Amino acid sequence: MNNSASRDDESRPSAQEMAATADTGGRQLHGFSARLLLCVALAWSLFQLWITSPLPYQLGFGVFSATEARSVHLAFALFLAFLSYPALNRSPSDRIPLTDWAMALIGAFCALYIYVFYDQLANRPGNPITQDVVVGIIGLLLLLEGTRRSLGPPLTIVALVFLGYSLAGPYMPGMLAHRGVSFEALVNHQWLTTQGVFGIALGVSTSFVFLFVLFGALLEKAGAGNYFIKVAFSLLGHYRGGPAKAAVVASGLTGLISGSSIANTVTTGTFTIPLMKRVGFPSTKAGAVEVAASVNGQIMPPVMGAAAFLMVEYVGIPYVEVIKHAFLPAVISYIALLYIVHLEAMKAGMQGLESSNPVRPWLVKITGFLTGLVGLMALCAAVYYGLGWLKPVLGEATPWVVAVILAIAYVALLRLGANYPELEHDTPDSDITVLPRTKPTVMVGLHFLLPVVVLVWCLMVERLSPGLSAFWATVLMMVIMVTQRPLDALFRGRLNLRADIAEGFHDLWGGLTDGARNMVGIGIATATAGIIVGAVSQTGVGLVLADLVEQLSMGSLLLMLMLTAVLSLILGMGLPTTANYIVVSALLAPVIVQLGQQQGLLVPLIAVHLFVFYFGIMADVTPPVGLASFAAAAISGADPIRTGAQAFWYSLRTAALPFLFIFNTDLLLINVDLWHGILIFVVATVAMLIFAAATQGWFITRNRWYETLLLLLVAFTLFRPGFWQDMIVPPYDNMPPAQLAEAYGQLEDGQHLRVAVDGTDDYGEPTHFVVEVPAVEGDTGQARLENLGLMLREEEGNTLVDMVTWGSQAKELGFDLDQTITAVRLPADRFAKEWLWIPALLVLGLIILLQRRRRSPQSPQAAAASS
Repeated sequence: MNNSASRDDESRPSAQEMAATADTGGRQLHGFSARLLLCVALAWSLFQLWITSPLPYQLGFGVFSATEARSVHLAFALFLAFLSYPALNRSPSDRIPLTDWAMALIGAFCALYIYVFYDQLANRPGNPITQDVVVGIIGLLLLLEGTRRSLGPPLTIVALVFLGYSLAGPYMPGMLAHRGVSFEALVNHQWLTTQGVFGIALGVSTSFVFLFVLFGALLEKAGAGNYFIKVAFSLLGHYRGGPAKAAVVASGLTGLISGSSIANTVTTGTFTIPLMKRVGFPSTKAGAVEVAASVNGQIMPPVMGAAAFLMVEYVGIPYVEVIKHAFLPAVISYIALLYIVHLEAMKAGMQGLESSNPVRPWLVKITGFLTGLVGLMALCAAVYYGLGWLKPVLGEATPWVVAVILAIAYVALLRLGANYPELEHDTPDSDITVLPRTKPTVMVGLHFLLPVVVLVWCLMVERLSPGLSAFWATVLMMVIMVTQRPLDALFRGRLNLRADIAEGFHDLWGGLTDGARNMVGIGIATATAGIIVGAVSQTGVGLVLADLVEQLSMGSLLLMLMLTAVLSLILGMGLPTTANYIVVSALLAPVIVQLGQQQGLLVPLIAVHLFVFYFGIMADVTPPVGLASFAAAAISGADPIRTGAQAFWYSLRTAALPFLFIFNTDLLLINVDLWHGILIFVVATVAMLIFAAATQGWFITRNRWYETLLLLLVAFTLFRPGFWQDMIVPPYDNMPPAQLAEAYGQLEDGQHLRVAVDGTDDYGEPTHFVVEVPAVEGDTGQARLENLGLMLREEEGNTLVDMVTWGSQAKELGFDLDQTITAVRLPADRFAKEWLWIPALLVLGLIILLQRRRRSPQSPQAAAASS
């Protein structure tokens, strides 16, 4: 044990260094350079807070347009990148060479060029002068160098390939050839417009992502990360394999406020991995559990990975809708990982750590939990309806009243927490043998939840923009950081006002600078990914790749999804999650939607983007380059490749979910009411647990091979009963196109008529698509068609679109003049697909019966050894 512990101690600095190198750069500066770097980082955070706040509009100065804000944002990122990241491994890490100073200043100027010369550039759009071209070339080169330093060569190489493709279009072979672009046009498009570097991706980084990263950094600096870890261990540490279960919950809670897989791994793994090893987890599995849990933090709302904010722009839906669609899969995935950990503990006969909670019967525990849950729900309802009643009464004074209520709640929670012992700040070397008690641990940090509540309230109830929601949550967090120490000391009777306030401001300084430094890589990544998006829009390569992928998939949507998943995993070996998502979604998301339409499967765009997002984060796990796996292996002392392989095996549930919600969008809560949503959550959770049992080879006891196959079949049926239902009863009755009006008249409210259409696209190329036509008002089918804005005619046995009313619903659906209706499908009258859950559950019951009969009374260790 001592040798293992010493090995952990030796390896821990490498894990911390790996996280620091990935997130904030590898330089350890001193003196003037260090102070300047921190001051620039602080200035960046303050700038982002300023442009997101309502103050510029209220005071009438300091208003930045979107393009100007992106320019300043990138200038800060480039300047800090060259100061923080050495050029090479052998470059000095304790000082900044003159060349790096020069590149930092020149890079910042090139990024600021659009801001400084904004009016002049606006007067000569598409007509750059020599000065513009020179600045653009230098800016692109320095951006690529900053990318190489902060993110590694892969993204730089991909960007260079797309730039080369833009210039070498006429010389490319076959279908890859295009007319090419001139050097001036390339630089203008990529650097002087909002189509390239300063495009949507950098805009999202500027408007949304920075504030969320800053919010997470402030929460961590205030002590919320330590609080979440302590709460998780106090709740779960005493169960079988408890430290691993606590690691999953702690990483999930940290994932609520952090969008970085590597930071999550190091923050929680430093404490959880040694404890997992102590209760019997091998080093490889201890690291893999932490990686699987931490990577899932990027899919856990409300603060998801940076790529989730890009969906707001790319899909065109509010962030609250992204949260709604992502919530169920994220929760199911975490519950399944808890179950996987439980199965591992069962197989190895592990025990938990010693609990310090008083022994209470299960009935008392459940009653206490339900009482607390009902009380919390009642409090939420009172706040929701109370504010709903107060807002019309108070009018413009509402924000001030809410601020007073928040202040009272904050002071009350601190006063409540002061009745319990302070949380210890454990170090990785702490010898934790007895777990903290649950009630005191939870009570002492409840005030940390207030900013999260404010964030969720602003997003979900007030429906503010993500940036403004994060701003108000961050402002509250800043107030808490400055005041929590003196108030807590006052309530505990040991006030040292000057020292406590000074320490609070020191924490605030650290949080503001850490947040900015954590953003360098994301800012650089979104800017460089903009090069790729710009090249796609300038050359039309997206259409070429769409044709190529469609040919490779042979028109099969499932094969197309597999190719997309593989491409995401391959690109993810070198690209950060955000850049990976931008590239793959820009190239393949429209193709998947189009191919689904051609096959009669209308795939929602948000489902495709979440599919790409999920496989983008899987790249942080996948060997041989999964950075989170390397960080966990550095803590556990295990082989990083084996850790990554084991983590990938644990993460199969995360890899399966995207395929399932593409074909069953109920999992994304699309067009689902409350009770149906609750039912889906329960059944999908059971299905995922069964899937986990199948992949781990253990349910009640070790699985026989046929039991594993049956468990997979049961899980599939619970996830997608419609697959078997379609085999038993076709989902649609086919009707002749000439009877479209008659079929439309038979459509019931809430149903959709599927219509297949042939026509030509904007380029005159033949196209085929399927559209779902909703039921509209009208006594007859013909009246409904008129209200829809669609008129048809018969010509030589074909049904053609005769006229589409401008601005009508039919126009929005994609109908156009002279299109041919090739098929009409009316929803068939059939049984509910949920009935097919019954035979699946009967098969599950049979497996349970077989395994219970086979399970011997011997200990789990003996069972594992004998098998």
